[in-house]
Parts: sequence; C-alpha cells; structure tokens
Amino acid sequence: MKKNLFFVLLLCSVLQGTSQTPAEFKSPTNRYRPKPLWFWNNTTVTRKGIDTQLKALKEQAGYGGVSILPFGAKFGPKYLSPEYFDLYEYTAGKAEALGMQLSLYDEYGFPSGSGGAIGGDDIPRFLNRYPSLAMKRLDKIEEEVDGGTVYHKPASAAGKLMAVVAMDTATKERIDLTDKITEGVIVWKVPEGRWKIMQFVCVNDGDPNMDYLSKDAARAYVTMTHEQYYKRFPQYFGTTITETFFDEPTLYRAKGRVWTPSFNDEYRARYGSSPALYYPALWYDIGPETEAARNALFTLRSDLYAEAYPLTISRWSAAHGALATGHQDNEEVENPVGTSGDLMKCFRYLDIPGIDKIGTWAERPTERFYKIVSSAAYNWDHSLVMSETYGAMGNLPWDSLYSIAMDQFAKGINVLIPHAAWYDDDNVTFLPELSSRNPLYADGLYDFNTFLGRMHTILQNEDRFVAEIAVLYPIHTMQGDHRFDGPLDPYQGGVEIPYLDYVQLGQMLTDGLGRDFEWLHPEVLADRCTVGKRGTLDLSGTKQYNSFHTLIIPASKTISVSTLNQAAALYEAGGKVIFTSQLPTRSAEAGADDWVVTLMGELLPQAAQGVYRNRNKNGGEVLFIEHPDLQTLSLALQRTEPYDVEGIGYTPAMALAGGKANPGLKGGAVPLRYIHKERNGKSIFYFANLSDEPFDKEIALRGKKRFELWNPHTGETYPVAAHYDKKGKENITLLRLTLPRLKSLFLVEK
Repeated sequence: MKKNLFFVLLLCSVLQGTSQTPAEFKSPTNRYRPKPLWFWNNTTVTRKGIDTQLKALKEQAGYGGVSILPFGAKFGPKYLSPEYFDLYEYTAGKAEALGMQLSLYDEYGFPSGSGGAIGGDDIPRFLNRYPSLAMKRLDKIEEEVDGGTVYHKPASAAGKLMAVVAMDTATKERIDLTDKITEGVIVWKVPEGRWKIMQFVCVNDGDPNMDYLSKDAARAYVTMTHEQYYKRFPQYFGTTITETFFDEPTLYRAKGRVWTPSFNDEYRARYGSSPALYYPALWYDIGPETEAARNALFTLRSDLYAEAYPLTISRWSAAHGALATGHQDNEEVENPVGTSGDLMKCFRYLDIPGIDKIGTWAERPTERFYKIVSSAAYNWDHSLVMSETYGAMGNLPWDSLYSIAMDQFAKGINVLIPHAAWYDDDNVTFLPELSSRNPLYADGLYDFNTFLGRMHTILQNEDRFVAEIAVLYPIHTMQGDHRFDGPLDPYQGGVEIPYLDYVQLGQMLTDGLGRDFEWLHPEVLADRCTVGKRGTLDLSGTKQYNSFHTLIIPASKTISVSTLNQAAALYEAGGKVIFTSQLPTRSAEAGADDWVVTLMGELLPQAAQGVYRNRNKNGGEVLFIEHPDLQTLSLALQRTEPYDVEGIGYTPAMALAGGKANPGLKGGAVPLRYIHKERNGKSIFYFANLSDEPFDKEIALRGKKRFELWNPHTGETYPVAAHYDKKGKENITLLRLTLPRLKSLFLVEK
C-alpha cells in the first residue's frame, strides 16, 4: 500500500508540475503522447503479434501507450482466463520495456458492467456470478376504481414493492396505502370519486449489466475485473498501468426506468421522510408538487448513479496508483435525465470526466457537449478531461482529424484518446483504423500524434480554467419536465423538452461569439459560490476557481430557490444576470413556487408590461432575452471594462459600431476558439482557427504581459511583439495574431 500511495503522490506531483521547457514541448515524452484504444478484435492474440504491433504503435505511429479492449465473439484467449491474464501481463511487460503506459479498460466489449455479454462472447459473467446485483427496473401496476367500494387486491410479489399510492384522478389528492397491506393484500375503503391505484415495484430487468445505482454491485464488478489484474501483476500498477477506463454506462437501459431496491432507504436516510407519495410523479402530473417531486426523486437517482461505479472505481484506482476515466453513452441527448441522469453530476467523483466523439455530426453532435463535461471537471475541482475521439467516423481526412482535436482542446479536453488501433486490421468494425498499417494515415500519423503530445504537454496539469461568464446548467427544469415512458425511445431520452435552449446558448457563445464560459451546476452554485463585493460570482476551489461578472440562466420553467437567491445577490452587488427564452415559475423544492414568482417579480418588476430590463444604483443589471441570437446575446454581454480576450470573434468591441450591430453577426463568419488557463498566476492561451479563412488581426488581452508563441504543429517557440495601452483603469496587452486556416497556437506568458 505504501508503494501505491507513493505512485499516487508521484502522479499528483507530475500533474501539478511547473512550466514545460521548449525542448519538452518540441519532443513530447511518451507520458504525454496519446494512448489509443487498441482493439483485440475477433481473433486470437499472440505474443508475437503484441511484440510487432506494440513496437510499431510507438515507433511508427507515435503513440505513448494503449488501452487494450478485448472485443468480438472470436477473441482469444478466453476473457478473464489464466491464459488471458498471462497475455495481458506479457503486454504490460512489453509496454514497460518500451517506456509506454497502459490504461486498464474494464470490459470485454461495451458497455461496462456485464463481463462480456455485449460486444463480447455473449456470456453474462456478472449476471451469472452476482444475479442479485444485476440491473433493476421500476414497474408500475395500476387500475382505476370508483369510490364507495372496498378495494381488495393482492400486492405485487414480482419484486420489491416500493410504494402503493391512490390518486384522485380529478383533484390529484394522493393517499399512501402502505399501511393498508395485510398479509400481502391491499384492503382499502375507497372514498368518493374516481381513483387510480398504483403499485410501484422494483424488479429484475434481465439486462446482464450491473445495477448502476448500487455500490455493492460496483464493488462486486471491480472484484470480478480490476482486482483480478492487480492480484496477478501488481508490479505494473502505478508505473505502467496508470489509468482505468470505463465505457458507456447509461440509464436508458431497463426501458429507461433503471431503479434499485435500496432507493427508499437511501431517500429516508438523506431526507428524513418517505418518497412514497412522490412516486406517481414519475409518470403523471400530480398537481403543484409535480416538479418538486420529480426533482427529489431524479436528484437522488443521479446521486446514487454518481456514487456507485464512478466513485467506486475512482477510489479503487487511487489506491492502486492510477487515475480513473470514462464516459456515458449517448451524451448528445439534450434532456439527459433519461440517459445520464445528470451529465454534470455523474462525473462528480471521477478523476478524469470524459465524453465520446463518435459518428457523424448529424448522428452524434457531441461537440455541443464538450464544455458540459469539462465544466463538470472544474465545478468539482478536477483538472483533466478526456475524450474518446474519432470512433465510427469513417476514414476522416487530415483536416477533420486536426480540426476535431483543436475544437476539443479549445473547449477543455486535455486527454484525447484516439479510436482506434485494431489488432486485426482486416476486420475493422468501426473505422478509422489509426495505425501505421493504414496507408491513408501512415505518412502523417506520427506527426499528428506528436501534435497531440504537444497539446497534452501544455494542457495536462492542474492549471486553472479562467472565464468571466457563468451559465447555469438547467438540470432542475429538465428533471421537472421528465417522466418515465415518455413518447421517445429511451435511447433518445424518453422526453423532449421543446423550450430548452441551453445547448444552443453554449454554441452561440463559443462558436458564434468567440466568448468562453463555464457551466455551473445549481448545487455547485449553492455550495461553492459566493457573491463578491465588486459584483462578481466567485467559485471557490483548491485548483479550479473563478470570478464571473455575468450569470446566464437559460430557459427554465423550474429553478431552485438557492439559484434565484444567488442571482438576486449578484444583481444587488453590481453583477449582470441574463435570463433567456423562458422565465422560471416553479421551484425545485416543494412549497416554494410562490417564492419563485415573487423573486422573479423583484428582479424584473416591469415584465408584465413587456419591459425585460432592470438596473440598480450599484451597476447591477437583469435582462431577459426572449429570442436569443448572436446579435441580442452580443449586445447583452457588453461591459465597460476590458474583456479577458478581445478581437478574436464577435465580442462587442468588434461587433458594434455607432450603436449598430455589425452585419457580420448574421454572416456566418467563424471566430477563433480559445481557452485561457492560468499557472502560478501566469496566463496560457490556446487559440484555434477552425475556419477556411486565415486570421490576421490585433487582439487585446487583459493586463500588461509578455508572451511567447508556442506552435503545437511544429514545436517552435519564439517571442511575440506586443505593445500596451489602458482601457479605463486597466492595463491591456495588444498583439497581432496571425493564424492560417486550421492551425492553432499557444501564447505562454513569460
């Protein structure tokens, strides 16, 4: 254990780090070079094949390691057999000799949690070994009865009975019938009216994956998988095996109704009451308490999801000298309640939150969600953010490979895992095949992976992310409008919420206006943010902290009282609050709807007259943008002091002339993407030009600073000429930035 603790401390010290030298940047070490998924696909893997391919992956393709993924029914040796572990140990030894690292992929196929039943050899190893810990589903059994009779029916014995509730179909009055069950029979004298009597039962679903809401199931799965690797070759953990990787757990399984038998006990322990009377809200409108009930139940479900496998694997990994990463399935669903539960909170305990860029933009527009995952990292004081990238995208041209990567790095990704290299390159399931054996990529792959290595060298550390704009992650309104058995397939999330605009707002800010921002989860806004005296919303953290001048609240019908209180405090202190599309009217907490209406009336007192702007003597401002677009959002974001970055896109400094919006706001021009990090008080900017036109303009940066230009495409570093000015009372640095199409650079403060 002391050895493993040493390796954890070593990893942390490396991450903390100091500024890399130009030589380290020009020739990145294996530690920073990408580690692709290496599919051991549908064939028998041999030591000879490992020797040949692993060496080529390093020396010809430029990779720094791999993540081994057994895949396909014909894979051999048999998964988790002694022969399999012997081969894996041999690979670890070979990787160590080559100075490469391994990421321990936790499954045979995917998603994580079955032990090979899906994408493997169809053997449900987890279900066979731990049947009581496999996936559960919440079912509803109901019937309607008229009043004036005695209801006498057996309670369901199909699984664990979670609640029995009667609801008046007209008034929505609900009655808990738990105490009306005697010897397995429900006996109840029905009052006048028409009543819907519902039994809610947690049953075995038959899905071979683990119960994703159960810590016991997560520990059992780790015992079956991770522990078996460590037991056989502990010497490689913390040195050669430095990461663990889980893949595509999700809540859309079990008909979108993933549940767990311990749910009620967990609810009582945390909230001190029974959830029974809230259960009907999972399917129906139950009146004024609907949104609050759904938020109570879905919040707990998301908590259990985050506290099961992600937390378990993070703790196990830390104890064994590794960092844990992974991603959800189908992250592209705008309402994630039915798929990921809460796409920010599910990463709360994970060392390296992740996402999967897979398929075409039309099929899987993952880029719209990069910043949600990177913001999740920052919200909970993490620094590394992973993307499994390029899977099932076909034989991409080089321009696409580079532009996708640059977009990811500008939006917070700093661990790019290429998908994929294939052991049997004649039997590739998901193109592209990213090894030097592929003639399409052979000549340029080493240079590309060197580019990725340079990016990782600068960005893989605990530098803090810097932004001025915070945007609320509207999980409470999404939970308030979600229900089970919605009109959409569970894979698509079950329920589409038409008024949501948060994803589009994020795109407008980064891709349309060239303005960076951070999503704030409402729980983080409540627990880790305070309002400063100078009109800032201050996010506290050991590594990730920020001061935001502006808080944007996207379309929200339902909102928490704490969120509105923070917004009101920011306004009173002189900050800016912007609401968009839909003003909140409901509370995420029971019995507080009137407070939401009252506080919104104070923030926008003339809204009833169509006046959606309010200012106070401290300089505070509240705005409502009914139909946000690039022009209205740009105007709303104007400030008097200098921006963190000016001149790279449609910032107000560029876009406004004589009080009129620049027509270019409607012309579709693409601003630079950028990210601002800070290390020991010194700034690092990354700029990427993803347009087809060269960028050649003077930009303004806050403060009086000296920069060097570090080119990740060539490895060159050189000084940048700058001059200085003032804007108001603040110093600004002015320099000319020249970027050809599809190129990028770092500005590193000296």
